Amino acid sequence: MPTIYTIGHNRTSLERFIRLLQEAGVDAIVDIRLRNTSQLAGFAKRDDLAFLLREGFGIEYEHRPDLAPTPEIMDAYKEDKDWPAYESAFLPLLEERDATGLGREIASRYRRPCLLCAEPTPDHCHRRLVAEWWAQHLQEVKVIHLV
Repeated sequence: MPTIYTIGHNRTSLERFIRLLQEAGVDAIVDIRLRNTSQLAGFAKRDDLAFLLREGFGIEYEHRPDLAPTPEIMDAYKEDKDWPAYESAFLPLLEERDATGLGREIASRYRRPCLLCAEPTPDHCHRRLVAEWWAQHLQEVKVIHLV
């Protein structure tokens, strides 16, 4: 996995979202959202997005909740917006869940995977933390955030 991409779906149009994926040559979306079936997800609702990507653009889709925060971590962050506390809670979870092994597994199946979450930018999003984890623990991984 020489390059891992990340993307958020909030505050972007479907057209822009797809064009970013196509321009990067993404072959799989790895959905790491905890809650991905809400009506608020719009075009990125799990089953709709999986169908659209696969049938319309030949992009694979898989949901990996084992790379998502726990409900407790997510809800605490929504309440207090304390990003350092979020990171402090989430990073040990990646170790506990063997995020390195999960990264190797994903790399064995996809050439250009892209981590999906809702946040429009990676700054305060766990997709950045997962991508950085892989860059640190897997060999020669480059991270590109599609925004």
